[in-house]
Amino acid sequence: MPDRFYITTPIYYPSDNLHIGHSYCSVAADTLARFKKLTGHEVYFLTGLDEHGQKVAEKAAQQGTDPQSYVDAIAESTKNLWRVMDVEYDDFIRTTEPRHEKIVQQIYERLLATGDLYKSEYEGLYCTPCEAFWTQTQAKNGLCPDCGRPVHSEKEESYFLRLSKYQDWIIEYIESHPDFIQPKTRTNEMLAFLRSGLNDLCVSRTSFTWGVPLPFDPKHIAYVWIDALSNYITALGFGTDHDELYRKFWPANVHLVGKEIVRFHSIYWPIMLKMLDIPIPRQIFGHGWLLIDGQKMSKSLGNVIDPNVLCARYGSDAVRHFLLREVPFGADGNYTHAALLTRMNADLSNDLGNLISRTTAMIAQYFGGVMPEPSDKTELEDTLESHLLTLPSEVESAMDALQFSAALAAIWRVIGECNKYIDQTTPWILAKDPDKRGRLATVLYYLAEAARFVAVLISSFMPGTPRRIFEQLGIAEPELKDWASLKSLTLKIVGHTVTKGDALFPRIDIKKELEGLAVPVPVQSTTEPSAAEAAKQETPPTIAIDDFAKIKLVTAKVLAAERVPKSDKLLKLTLDDGSGERTVLSGVAQWYTPESMVGKTVALLANLAPRKMRGTVSEGMILAASDDKGNLRLVTLDGDMPAGSEIG
Repeated sequence: MPDRFYITTPIYYPSDNLHIGHSYCSVAADTLARFKKLTGHEVYFLTGLDEHGQKVAEKAAQQGTDPQSYVDAIAESTKNLWRVMDVEYDDFIRTTEPRHEKIVQQIYERLLATGDLYKSEYEGLYCTPCEAFWTQTQAKNGLCPDCGRPVHSEKEESYFLRLSKYQDWIIEYIESHPDFIQPKTRTNEMLAFLRSGLNDLCVSRTSFTWGVPLPFDPKHIAYVWIDALSNYITALGFGTDHDELYRKFWPANVHLVGKEIVRFHSIYWPIMLKMLDIPIPRQIFGHGWLLIDGQKMSKSLGNVIDPNVLCARYGSDAVRHFLLREVPFGADGNYTHAALLTRMNADLSNDLGNLISRTTAMIAQYFGGVMPEPSDKTELEDTLESHLLTLPSEVESAMDALQFSAALAAIWRVIGECNKYIDQTTPWILAKDPDKRGRLATVLYYLAEAARFVAVLISSFMPGTPRRIFEQLGIAEPELKDWASLKSLTLKIVGHTVTKGDALFPRIDIKKELEGLAVPVPVQSTTEPSAAEAAKQETPPTIAIDDFAKIKLVTAKVLAAERVPKSDKLLKLTLDDGSGERTVLSGVAQWYTPESMVGKTVALLANLAPRKMRGTVSEGMILAASDDKGNLRLVTLDGDMPAGSEIG
């Protein structure tokens, strides 16, 4: 029997059409679901919409329509977006569906029977956009701690959950289950919140009517968060006579949520389940935000990016790759059109595209489009084969930790090795010597097998691209496209008809493309500055604290370092930034050897736009100081400071 895996996204709040920030979470969930299926799991993937609440009622009124008609339109546009982005869910739950509302009422009746639900009066502060209650202490200066918008006073009769009764229990549970909340920074945040004191939670409203009425007191409606959180079990048939999915898949393996709603999922939801004697989900993963100029996307700020537009222009695979590769999952990341286009050119056009194009073109030219059989191999092939065979387990380990960026980095490292292998073996020279035909056949076979491995491994991330790669390689057999086929190289591809197709990802003229998108083009030097030269700058103008807040400085541990070929200045560093690994090129080779860099804790500018140098994309910058004589020293940290610690 295959292992079962249940993954969910939050059910999104339909205050407007979804933007690329919502897509970030859904694409991640879809990718993980696809990967688990690829590796033999029985998977259930749930997403949907949270359609009740005061904010929805107000939004519908503003548009001159009723709430149900309003959310119906948003639901259709959301489903269409997921089709465009190749997000393939098993169920799309809407909290206005009778199958959900009926069980929510049942849950309230069960909570009442436990004695942990009681009637009282709520008087305090409320944030309508976040649907969240706050105390005076929490809402400093009258602003919501989550979204920063004004809160307002509320006073009404309400039902409450006795969360305070379970404060010690939830603290002990979190501490004894270190993987329950991920990444680790979220665990620390939740424990700090709990230790400040956990108040009972208001879970019903009487000041508006758009919600699920409580069966034992119909003038009250369910508080939107209890209504929303219940979707994870109502969608599985919990509480019905057809609860096969609930019995098969609950508890969830992971709830993927934005970091701003981790509290609801990791504190309120487990306590509620404890009250109901229902198993608790295995993990809550709070991912970071996709920011625009350091700010969260918001229609009111005019900085919302429509993923429909990006997918129509560049294809969903390119957008999915960018979302998952650009930023370690769990950390905040900055979106710019320039970053997307740079990543597309570097990773998809130059690296992957060139590998497939060169491989298929040479097989077509030198062997008439028929996959050749290899002969004797050399140390080069042994090394490439070894890296191919260890790659699946490396990718699987990264995916198990929800480190999508690290998984893709591992795949692209091998793609880079394959392109280097082409340069090392020079097939175009081998083709000129009839005595080297066997050697040429070996080289092209290994490139084709590497391309097959890559196609299988990226299929969860970019579901459309592998189909095109397999078509060019002439591979139609399902057994050559599955996870089991990566246990060894195979001769089954020998004799297949190979065709050079269109470029997978044509190279983009970034300047022209940005002009077409009406986005200013940043001016960047194309030369390789040394760290000392980069440090020499005129005294900059003063900046406001808001400008400084856009800079993300963190500690990072140097895991590996090597010189960049044909460069006297650059070192290629592999850094642990606390949420995964990233590559940074630094012009410090004149002052530091690769060996001396390993183990250092450095200061990393983490949200600098990626830049390609010497064929490698550098993801950030480490800080250094220099004097007027050009001497340079890295900014390092003493003591035992964990990777990913914020500097500021």
